[in-house]
Amino acid sequence: MRAIRLPEPPSGSLGMPEIFEGGIYSVIRRAVIIGNGFAGSENQSIGLVRALGLSDRHSIYRVTRPIGGINEWLHWLPVSLHHKLNYILKRICGDSRFLSAGARKLVPIAAENGGSAGLLTVLEADAKRIATIARETFDKDGPLLVVASGRDTISVASSIKRLAPENVFVVQIQHPRSHLNRFDLVITPKHDYYPLTPQAQEQIPRFLRGWITPREPPDRHVVLTVGALHRADFAALRSAATAWHDELAPLPKPLLVVNVGGPTSHCRYGADLAKQLTSSLQNVLTSCGSLRISFSRRTPQKVANILIKEFSSHPKVYIWNGEGPNPHMGHLAWADAFVITADSVSMLSEACSTGKAVYVIGAERCTWKFSDFHKSLREGGVVRPFTGKEDISESWSYPPLNDTAEAASRVREALAERGWRLQA
Repeated sequence: MRAIRLPEPPSGSLGMPEIFEGGIYSVIRRAVIIGNGFAGSENQSIGLVRALGLSDRHSIYRVTRPIGGINEWLHWLPVSLHHKLNYILKRICGDSRFLSAGARKLVPIAAENGGSAGLLTVLEADAKRIATIARETFDKDGPLLVVASGRDTISVASSIKRLAPENVFVVQIQHPRSHLNRFDLVITPKHDYYPLTPQAQEQIPRFLRGWITPREPPDRHVVLTVGALHRADFAALRSAATAWHDELAPLPKPLLVVNVGGPTSHCRYGADLAKQLTSSLQNVLTSCGSLRISFSRRTPQKVANILIKEFSSHPKVYIWNGEGPNPHMGHLAWADAFVITADSVSMLSEACSTGKAVYVIGAERCTWKFSDFHKSLREGGVVRPFTGKEDISESWSYPPLNDTAEAASRVREALAERGWRLQA
């Protein structure tokens, strides 16, 4: 039986019920995203804003650091201190290669289905300016939702909250480590609280335990997820399925997509894992109709070269060379199964939200909280280790991760507690 849906109350133009709900002063119609130049972080904010229905009503600001030369070694500093130190070094050294050599490029904001929105649409994140906008436009446009993700965005987002507390609702994605009360809501994976577990405490020398964060369990305004938020929702995948239909639909099935990331401090690997992956893929090719391989910006060239040398001339295999539109969203929409290196929480979270078979390689090489993340996925039946003995035509099911939608629901609840709501 279809549920009975009560009619919505008339809007302010037809009556005055909004007066009793706080009117325009309680309705959020716009959002600001504070990014840090890394796709894995910025896509989490964009995904949440999409899930909240504000995909066409947001602006993107970016916290930028000095880049190139010695600056690549100073990313552990707070952003403000890094800028001050860079200014002093420039006064001393001028335009020396000591400061500018080897500068990395900022990541463009990815557009739908593999394009690029470019950097011209991204503004420099200035907490005072954003807070002023929120205050001065409050009477006309109502409250401002601020969504930030990543360590470098913490000081900007918290400053906006401090400067305009009555005009903004600030959501910080990824754990800010301390002083969580600087934000209205914190959204972070469960494995960020791994340091509080008994097994983690055994790994930390007693004299260091007071320095490892977080130090306290999550409170009521912390939303815990399994993986990372992302923007690969149903609408995005449906759009990608259409956009990539002509290229991916005709491929022989099953289509296996392999996503290769890059080693991190807690998931170390190199050519050894590439050789293991190559051997395992050779073993499963007989049960594949097609195989497509993509590398990330973090993939070491020596890792990529091993796979390219082995598969570049194989008739079943296509390797994306990084040129042209990124097929990632198309792959999520059309793949029958995935093999993903264990280092990328983001890529795993996206694939595990599709409900399709996801195999992981290299999880045994991960340590600390990332090992805990992989354990939770395995115990939930969401992923299986990739051994090379799989039949890719075999399908299996699991409860897909739904972190982004669930986090959006918690944001709505927190807004309601404050007497605010999102524009329908």
